[in-house]
Amino acid sequence: MTLSLVACGQTPASSNISAASSESAVSGRASESQAPVSSEDETSVPAQIETPETTDTNTLVVYFSWSGNTEEMASYIAEQTGSDLYEIVPQTPYPEDYNKTGEIAEKERDDNARPAIANLPDSIEQYDTIMVGYPIWWHTAPMIIGTFLESYDLTGKEIYPFTQSASMDTEQFDSSIEFVRENANGATVHDGLFARSSDTAAIDAYLSENGITE
Repeated sequence: MTLSLVACGQTPASSNISAASSESAVSGRASESQAPVSSEDETSVPAQIETPETTDTNTLVVYFSWSGNTEEMASYIAEQTGSDLYEIVPQTPYPEDYNKTGEIAEKERDDNARPAIANLPDSIEQYDTIMVGYPIWWHTAPMIIGTFLESYDLTGKEIYPFTQSASMDTEQFDSSIEFVRENANGATVHDGLFARSSDTAAIDAYLSENGITE
């Protein structure tokens, strides 16, 4: 079995929508940078959106992270844009074991599952622009991204996906963008950002080209 989990820090703690907050992918075996906290019990935490202290914003940075890379990327983007930040926390945390998480992710993809979110906000109506970050798992976005997108009326929203993976395979990136478009009904899903979390020059260029930088 080959899989590629791209690292992202899952933390079954309260989710925050804030102005700042890393990841790897599932599809050909990749090294982990940081394992998630494991638990057999379901997690239920209050939804919180962390907001900048000095600015009002209509932009939300949403991310799911397992090993830390997507979290790092999301935090940087939120800082650069003055956006609110929200981490998607699974109701049932993924195991800290890389292979076990890969097996679960593969089954979720095959079943087109929608894993429950522990800290889903009641509303994101106040946001016009939503940046959605995730690792590449089994050649596409994790199914929990579909859970988030399908939970809201996204009519008129502008969505900008961002991701990275160990292999940086553009076909897998394109597949993940297609998944986002299929599940973001009514929204305009723009061409996404595919860059390593450490490549701040590429991130800055994307934000500037799309007029998102603060």
